[in-house]
Amino acid sequence: MVTGNGGLPKVVVTAASCSGEMYLHGGHVTSWIPRGESEVLYLSPNSLWQDGRAIRGGVPVCFPWFGDKADDPKAPAHGFVRTKMWELQSIETIGNDVVVSLSTQADANSHRWWTHKFRLVCRVTFGTNLKIELMVSNEDATQFAFEEALHAYFRVGDVKAIAIQGLDSTRYIDKIDHRIEKTQSGELRISAETDRVYLATQRNIEVLDSVWQRRIVIKKQASDSMVVWNPWQEKSASMGDLGAGEWKNFVCVETSNVGNSTVQLAPGQKHSMAAVIHIESL
Repeated sequence: MVTGNGGLPKVVVTAASCSGEMYLHGGHVTSWIPRGESEVLYLSPNSLWQDGRAIRGGVPVCFPWFGDKADDPKAPAHGFVRTKMWELQSIETIGNDVVVSLSTQADANSHRWWTHKFRLVCRVTFGTNLKIELMVSNEDATQFAFEEALHAYFRVGDVKAIAIQGLDSTRYIDKIDHRIEKTQSGELRISAETDRVYLATQRNIEVLDSVWQRRIVIKKQASDSMVVWNPWQEKSASMGDLGAGEWKNFVCVETSNVGNSTVQLAPGQKHSMAAVIHIESL
């Protein structure tokens, strides 16, 4: 445990298989470098390291809604846990890997936006693979519904030169084009502002980076949707914690349960979703 950017506490991982970082602010993974590889996660050089502000880049945790809250436009986008200080539960060494577990739960502040009692654990295995598990427990007396996403920013050589595979023939909501439902044809190339929610898909996703000659493989567990996002030039320049030109350096490919895949959880029940990320050479 060390003091990170903005005085925020973070866990620094150094293992035989990789190095990495995870902030208690937001339960947020900000770095993963497998041995012999370069950084896999994108982190904005203009990110704001402040209480109440989300870290721009890495893997933000979105819960209990994704995007804007349907019944309250004043509620924080993507939920409230990504700007919350989480608690460190444990740090374990398992073989060549390091496992870090952080947790957060309902409190007076969360009740302002969402009245349910819950407990959320983010368990991250830093190793040859990066595995991020998000575990939700319903500690309320009634059933509740929630959305969730691991909003991963992947660092790429040039977003215009990548190809995303594994979504062919998958239906998606195009949030840039009036939320019209469309169907993906072939691999996805990013050539303009992109904001899509892919529906009813459990398939593995691959991001092929021809500049850095590597493949990012994302394997999903208990996830029924996938979000792909890049703000492109104009929006990137208007975002104070991102900046002009930064859109070229990343693509967001987000393991999720959002929209039609909203999770219903009964009292006393638990739900776990995970993303397992691996790097291969092209």
